Amino acid sequence: MEKKHPLPPFTLETAKQKIQLAEDAWNSQDPEKVSLAYTVDSEWRNRNLFVNGREEIVQFLSKKWQTELDYKLKKEYWAHGENRIAVRFEYEYRTKEGKWFRAYGNENWEFDENGLMKKRFASINDLEIDKSERHL
Repeated sequence: MEKKHPLPPFTLETAKQKIQLAEDAWNSQDPEKVSLAYTVDSEWRNRNLFVNGREEIVQFLSKKWQTELDYKLKKEYWAHGENRIAVRFEYEYRTKEGKWFRAYGNENWEFDENGLMKKRFASINDLEIDKSERHL
């Protein structure tokens, strides 16, 4: 069975490690790499979309990063419990038309005993910004 360290139950230190690993993976913009942090039957709610399983995660992220160019993400610790972590995040991206956006949101994560994320619930809001307003 594959394991993704650190494993639950999380301490403050290991929760922050898990968050940094997620941030680094998402900033790689490699859908296959990102998908390996999730269970094969992982459940997501991303805005108004529901994504289930690694195959759908790869499809979702591939499409995302074809339209969200120059993507850069920052995640911050919010809270944690035994096998759950809550984060706040923001990311910036550019559309093909040259418009810049900053997306803000919160995520709630639940992990299995092997450290793979089995549930991800994301609430996200986008704000159009001027290129000069970027800070990531």
